[in-house]
Parts: sequence; C-alpha cells; structure tokens
Amino acid sequence: MCGIVGYVGDKNSVPILMGGLKKLEYRGYDSAGLAVFNNGKIEVIREVGNLAHLEKAVAKKEPYGNLGIGHTRWATHGRPTKENAHPHTDCKNGISIVHNGIIENFLELKKNLMGKGHIFRSETDTEVIAHLIEKHYDGDLFKAVQYAVDELEGSFALAAISRDFPDLIVVARKDSPLVIGLGDNEYFVASDIPAVLSHTKNIFILENHEMAKITPRGVWVTNFEGKEVKKDILKVKWSEEAAEKSGYEDFMLKEIYEQPKAIKETMRDKFDRNGQMLFEGMQLGEEDVCKLKKVVIIACGTSYHAGLVAKQAIEHWAKIPVEVDISSEFRYCDPILDENTLAIAITQSGETADTLAGVREAKSKGARVIGITNVLGSTITREADGVVYTHAGPEIGVAATKTLVSQMVALYIFALYLARARNTLSDKKISAITEEIKNLPDQVEKILSGNGVIKKAAKKYANCTNFLFLGRGIGLPVALEGALKLKEISYIHAEGYAAGEMKHGPIALIDDGVPAVVVATKSKVHEKILGNIQEVKARGADIIAVSSFGDTEIEKVVDYVFYIPETTEILSAILAVVPLQLFAYYMAKTRGCNVDQPKNLAKSVTVE
Repeated sequence: MCGIVGYVGDKNSVPILMGGLKKLEYRGYDSAGLAVFNNGKIEVIREVGNLAHLEKAVAKKEPYGNLGIGHTRWATHGRPTKENAHPHTDCKNGISIVHNGIIENFLELKKNLMGKGHIFRSETDTEVIAHLIEKHYDGDLFKAVQYAVDELEGSFALAAISRDFPDLIVVARKDSPLVIGLGDNEYFVASDIPAVLSHTKNIFILENHEMAKITPRGVWVTNFEGKEVKKDILKVKWSEEAAEKSGYEDFMLKEIYEQPKAIKETMRDKFDRNGQMLFEGMQLGEEDVCKLKKVVIIACGTSYHAGLVAKQAIEHWAKIPVEVDISSEFRYCDPILDENTLAIAITQSGETADTLAGVREAKSKGARVIGITNVLGSTITREADGVVYTHAGPEIGVAATKTLVSQMVALYIFALYLARARNTLSDKKISAITEEIKNLPDQVEKILSGNGVIKKAAKKYANCTNFLFLGRGIGLPVALEGALKLKEISYIHAEGYAAGEMKHGPIALIDDGVPAVVVATKSKVHEKILGNIQEVKARGADIIAVSSFGDTEIEKVVDYVFYIPETTEILSAILAVVPLQLFAYYMAKTRGCNVDQPKNLAKSVTVE
C-alpha cells in the first residue's frame, strides 16, 4: 500500500506534490520521491525514509516544473533503498512512473525484458512497468501504457509521464485506488482523496480497468480497450481531516473495515496460477518439512494470539507438535531446540525486540527460523532464514486489527503448505480448505455490514469495570484477543480464560456486575461451551455470545448474540475476532477514549 500523486497545470508542481505526499504518508513511509518535467527533461529525486528526507533533498535542488508525479512507499518487492524508491524510469530516462499495488508476474516480465536488452536498476516489481511502456512506446504515451497494462497481472494504480509530453499524465487502475481532482486548467492525481482536497473538492473516481489522459485542457477517460467512459463529477463534502481517514471517525475503525482487502492482499502471493501454495524465498523445501520434529512459535501480544491459532492449524492439518511461547519469556526458559525444529517468529513490525531476541536464541541452538511480518526490509527479514509476508499495509491505530487477520491467513496457508509436504491431508481436503480461506474476505464483509447489535451491547455495558472472555478450542485465542482489545483501548479490566477452567477459580468473580463474552461458534466443543454459559448465567452474569449464523437456540440463554458466517472450525477464529474488535471499539468510543492512541502503548515495541 503506497501513495501516489500527480499534477499538471500552470503552477509549480513541486509544493503541490509534496503537500499531497504528506497527506498520504500514512500509506507508506519507507522511502519517497518525485519526478518533475524541468527544462525538457525529467528530474527525479528519491530518498530513503520518511518525507522529511525528501523535503531536505528537494529544498537543496529546488526543482521546478508544471508537470510532476510523486510517491511515498510501503515496500513489498525490494528493500527500502534509494534504488528501490519510486519514481522508476525506463532505460533512456525518458519515461517515469509511480505505482501502488503488486505485479504478480513481474519476474516473468523482467526476464523477458532483460532478454531484449532492457537494463534494470532496482529489485522492485514496479520497474517492469516503466520498461514495458518503453517497449511499446512509438510516440504515443497513452497507447504505450494501454499495451503495457494488458501484460500486467496483479493490482496497480499507476501514473506515467514522458519527456516528450510536457503537459500529459497517463494513469491506469486495477484493484488499487486512484482519484483525479478537477481544477481550473489544472488537474491532480492521487491514491486517496485527502491529497487533493486543499486544491479542489471536485473529483473523478477511476474505476477498475479504467485509464485516463490528463492535460491542463481536460481529462479523457477510457476503459483498457480504449472505449471512452463518461464520468460523473463527485463533489466531496468531507473536511481534509475526515478525508484522511476516508470518512471514518478513527484510523482503527477504518482499519477494521479494511480487513477484507488485507486478507485478499495477503493471499495474493501465496498461491500460484494452479492454486498451489507458494512461498518463494522461504528456503524450506518438502524434504526439510518432512524432517521436522517440532514447531516453536514465538510472539508478543496480538501476534501471540495469532500463534495460538496457528498451533491448532499446524497440529490438526500437518500433524507436527507445536509449542507457543511469549517472546519475552522464551530465551530465559532454556528452550529445547535442534536442527529438526522450526521456529516461527511473528512480528507485525519486524522490529519487536523480544521476538528478535527469541530468533537469535533459536538460531543459536540450530533451529531453522521463519519470520511472519508486515514490513519488508525490517530486521526480522535479515535475521530469519526465510520470511512469509503479510500485506496488510500500514496500520496507524496502535491496536492491531487488520495485521492480526493477515497473520492468521498467512499462517493458515503455511499450515496447509506443511500438510501438503508431509502428505497429512489429501489434495481434495487441501483444496476444500483453500476455497474456504478464499471465502473469508466476503464473510468478513458480511460481519462488518451488520453491527447494530454490537453498538447496542457496547452502549449497555460501557460503564462496567470488569469483563470475562471465555472460549474453548479455537475459541480460546479469540477470547484472549477480545479481552486484550477491550483492555488496551477502553481501559476496562478484562480477562480471557479457557471456559473449562471457570470451575477452577475464576467463577468466584462472577456476579451481577461482571458480563461474560463467550465464543460459542459451531465446533466439536459447542455443547461443552453451552454448558459453561449455563454455569455463568446461573450466577447472575449477563452473557454476550459470538455464534454461527443459524444457531437460534443460543438466543434463548444469552443477552446478546454477535453472529458470524459458518466456516471450517479452525478458520472461524478470523471471523469470530472481528465482532470483538468492533465491540472493543464501540465500548471505547462510548467511554470517550482515544482509540488510535491508547495511553501508555506504542505501535512497535523495540525495547525489552
């Protein structure tokens, strides 16, 4: 998830581009750059790090031009370096492009282009687009882009300029957002509305498989086949601050609603064209998998709960024993590891100090280490033997939401990869589970579309001071995560327990003032969890249940039900956690808490 901007008009494009990039920095902050048409050539300035570094370089060089494009990067292919920063150019530095998305067939395209003499300067998937445009260019930039996008597989929003055309930007979109701002003899391009709002409130939203030719004289929109498309002008009524959050009140709520997309993006590079699991660069072949005697998962906080879900998936599907350890405790417990142990380190930022220390401990004892992370180029990517990336994009809210579901999806697919290598599941069973994984984005959308009962429950219980979250089987890590979310953003004391443990102490806490949230989805322990509900109900507690659609009987014994679609039992963890994220969010909002920046917490814990 990166941010792109563009401008063509009669003003100096540089301050407009920089202002737009500042509004989009939440979309990526690994590197940034711009390309400006200046005195008959394209001047490119790129820097590693956040926009402050680019600002210094721009102030030093003082570029000027009425046409330009800019980019702020969230790395997906290639480390955060100046060479990998956008904009990228063709061999002759006559065409420059910026891109948001993932080109799935870039290796195939790159090999073909290199065979025809094209010289590449970066590790990115994006650079192939510049060379494809160069390959097709015969003096018509629009046609060259049109032919180029026809060869691309994956997602993209791109903007291209050429030194042959001092007043033309060509843009195209497939599965990545792009808007065009309409001014008075000037036009703007951006990944998101906030970047143009200080200049205009009139915009076109480019739809999938549409491209446009933009000059100071107007905008011409077509589909990829070249058929003209008539666009309606949308007049934006948001304030600039509201637009930065796409109309959502908070980044956390925006990120909860981005979860279907985050799941899709995480799945995108995990399967090949034939539907087979694909983990390139992981350095763990089938022969290595078959030698494994044990898997150890190390993680902190929400990532630890993802690890607990992964334990059940790996043990159930791949039949390998799994231990899950809290990173801060792992290396002090003298863990028993050897060359037949696989350690999986889960860290959203890739910089979590305790988890990195655990990685070093595991490697020192001969274990092979796989990192699960959302940040390309982070420390874990250098210290682990192999890496599995989630593709959730930047997460601004401190409380993890979309990064959690992305971790779960990556770990589910990895568990299936282990099962296939060890031949512990039939191809038919793996295909069936894979199809259910691919259904998850639509199922999450369904949950997000109907949250009225969640808001009602939050309003009723917002003044409570204690909560219990209960679950069994795959519902236990969901209960633990639900309790954590409530604690960290609403400051209510909440504890997650295995429901069967209630009789061994915690039931003493139950009274009329302590609501219990019970994960009671369809599972092999469903009848057991219903019995636990009765135990708690008999002692005066109100019950909120997370249950599967169709379970109308549960409504007779609980006070509120948050329904989720039915799926394979192990996969239900992703669906069940979503209503608990929303419940914590609405509880915190009712109590007047800052959900994006909860007190005493940081997004990335880089100290022990």
